[in-house]
Amino acid sequence: MEWKPWLTRWSQEWVSSADPAELDSEVARASWLGFAAASPEDVAAVEARIGVRLPPSYRDFLLTTDGWRNAGMFVWRMRDTSTLGWLRDIEPFWGEGWEEFYDEGVEGEEASNPFDQALMISQEADAGILFLDPTDVDENGEWAAYSHFSWRAEPPTRLPSFTALMEDLYAQFHQMRQPEGETRDSWDAKVEQARLDTFAGDVDAPNSVLEQAGEFGRSRAAVLRAQLLVFLTHEYEALQLLGQLLHPSFMPEGFLADPLFAEEFLPLLFVEHAQNASRGHNSILQSAMLGERPEIHLVIADYQARLRRSGQPLSYGNPEFDSLVRAALAAHRHDPDALWDRLKAALPQWRPRTADHIAPIVLLADPILAAAITPERGRELLSQPRGNR
Repeated sequence: MEWKPWLTRWSQEWVSSADPAELDSEVARASWLGFAAASPEDVAAVEARIGVRLPPSYRDFLLTTDGWRNAGMFVWRMRDTSTLGWLRDIEPFWGEGWEEFYDEGVEGEEASNPFDQALMISQEADAGILFLDPTDVDENGEWAAYSHFSWRAEPPTRLPSFTALMEDLYAQFHQMRQPEGETRDSWDAKVEQARLDTFAGDVDAPNSVLEQAGEFGRSRAAVLRAQLLVFLTHEYEALQLLGQLLHPSFMPEGFLADPLFAEEFLPLLFVEHAQNASRGHNSILQSAMLGERPEIHLVIADYQARLRRSGQPLSYGNPEFDSLVRAALAAHRHDPDALWDRLKAALPQWRPRTADHIAPIVLLADPILAAAITPERGRELLSQPRGNR
């Protein structure tokens, strides 16, 4: 990591997206979330004090800035060389009840408490900590890094190095603040290329790009990736993405009125509702309707009215493709293999409803078609050039 230019960009994005009232005067003046660099003597002194040499990426970081403000959204201050120390000495209560997060050790051995050996690198945070583990070292001398927040009620998140931890915190900042600038523009360009690649029949590389872009809060990436995941046996993850997109903080502008939602995603959500809604467990649609959300209520009511009128509100897409799918269902509804062959033959006639529509996911809202599209066939469908490509 070239720390200085990257941290400079982070600082500028933070300042540009922050409310002036929340900015430290020094940060606002210098557009810098860091501090003066630690000297080699400062680093050597802290290493002598704790009795171990720091991992390379963290040493370089301290030699760039001795501490850091606003690491992500929930860590307000990181420690510097004068305050760095072992977690067991600074805040030992974090090690209480650690067993609930970890499996027991090797049979016949007592499991070790990871919090006892952690180097605490955060100073002020929202009921959480950042720490490094000197017993978990890779071939480059990097220590595993962790973030842990009690309000998440889940095990600490492990990352392979301090650099990876900082990158994760930077992505968290982007996801929640979505600042303008080079980083956002770069991810938007990658998302657009991934969209084009999916039409050419590429699957795994675009999926990976879209997953990373989603971590940076690019909602368009979630819209695209959800369509891939439903065909790749990751239906649960796809539906969770849709649930996120229905949250007011993440919903793209005009999403509910988009034919991609109304004609493709919404039928899938009605299937999920029929399968999963129960007393004590909300479906994604039920969760989205909580609170004052009249726009969602109207979209759902309209779909229900269509269902009452026709009994089958599904449209499989553009007229050419829709008619071929209906003909395939009429001829082979009891023969999944023959039905799949007809669907595959019809695919060249499919056209996207909107620019971000990359696959005919509405097919999976029909139980007969869904049964014919096995996981292997779902991948095969995505691997076919589509949309007049």
